[in-house]
Amino acid sequence: MRIILSVLVQLIANAIALVVAAQLLDGMTLHVDGFFVAVGIFTIISIIASPMIKQATIKGSTVLLGSTALITSLVALIGTRFITHGLEVHGVSTWVLAAVAVWAAGLIATALIPFVIFKSLRENKDSK
Repeated sequence: MRIILSVLVQLIANAIALVVAAQLLDGMTLHVDGFFVAVGIFTIISIIASPMIKQATIKGSTVLLGSTALITSLVALIGTRFITHGLEVHGVSTWVLAAVAVWAAGLIATALIPFVIFKSLRENKDSK
């Protein structure tokens, strides 16, 4: 159950992060008809790539360990862009800014979503 909730939080956080980045950056576009597929692909790539990137940075340089989430965001953006047509990113600077925006918005959303979800679940449980 915990894994399912964790993946659900990741899906919601990634959806929020991609929307925020697309709103902030002129060179980044999310298409409505491919939005859910793009979020799903982004999340799958993130879940798969994150441990591999962490392992590579541990072997290469522990100094880079803190940047693994940012690198994972960039890898997931690139993968999502080339797998689905729901996401478009144009220009090198947009790619870099998109990775930072998705990483930052995702970090904030991932931190806040459990409080919102579990608070409402607790309130529903207490009211019964």
